Amino acid sequence: MPCAARWPTNVSSAWPSPSASTTTCPPTDLPPRPLLHSGEGPSSCPEGELPLSATKYPSADTAQWFSGRHPGDTMPHPNVIVLHTTEGGSWPDYSGGSVAPNFTVKGGQVRQHFAANESSRALVNKSGGVQTNTLNVIQIELVGTCEKGGPGLYWPNASDADLKPLADLVRWLTQQYPIPLVSTSKPWLAYPSSYGSKNGQRMNFAEWTNFRGICGHQHVPENDHGDPGNFPIDRLIALVKGGKPAPSKPSSGIVALSAGVRPGARHPQVKDLQQLLIKAGYGPIKGAVTDYYGVNTQAAVARFHDRNPKYKSIGLIRDPRIGPSGFVALQKLAGRR
Repeated sequence: MPCAARWPTNVSSAWPSPSASTTTCPPTDLPPRPLLHSGEGPSSCPEGELPLSATKYPSADTAQWFSGRHPGDTMPHPNVIVLHTTEGGSWPDYSGGSVAPNFTVKGGQVRQHFAANESSRALVNKSGGVQTNTLNVIQIELVGTCEKGGPGLYWPNASDADLKPLADLVRWLTQQYPIPLVSTSKPWLAYPSSYGSKNGQRMNFAEWTNFRGICGHQHVPENDHGDPGNFPIDRLIALVKGGKPAPSKPSSGIVALSAGVRPGARHPQVKDLQQLLIKAGYGPIKGAVTDYYGVNTQAAVARFHDRNPKYKSIGLIRDPRIGPSGFVALQKLAGRR
């Protein structure tokens, strides 16, 4: 297989070029060359060289091609996919490309903005920490939302038909590049619990540097966004492999609420309550996970009742007590059967 220099300056010469009036604005948040996720390296080429791979997805359109305007670095061998949601129902303009990913998926259409092995711009990259956009990462935005009631497709409830265009793209990417078809071991939390870094879903610097596979925006350090929420990653991977997605296994059966679980009390089942609230999207719960049913747990339970008022105690505007029927409903919302 032919080999190419590891550090070519950019890939835009082989791609659609901007009009003559387009101003080239090299990104200011990108280092002059990409860094590697550790543990990866060339296996069959001489030192300093890597095999060439295809960089354009065959069925993609390039109606919003941003490489000429915002050229990125050539990534020698991408080994991570980061999934985002746009939180909208139409094609984003990405501020003219300054915050664009490599690909956007909308309905059955895939739009490509940068070469597959060119660093894109949809992640925050703070100075003095780790690299994000340039660390061999291919970024995919999904038009829709991770928030219940938000605009466009609610991706946590995406059907197999909704997932198929994304699965086809991911299959192609994993065939072209050394991207393991595995999910991060971090939880894919429901929004808004997935926002920020308090609920254990975000990688630290070392975890991010060593990670290879598929993760979400909510998992990337130096970032606080919570998309794509509790995305159906297992079904996506099954579709990429070409098999019928296996039915989700319940984390455990539905259990009854103990009478000792009440505001202000300590009880072992409070830990379970807190974890269920976070998983179902009613976090964050500061200080969790503990056996104490304190004010932060009460606030999360009140949020559950606000969105599910039929389980709220009659006559209460704010109900911090979960109650037996509410606890059963919460378990189902969190995926138990």
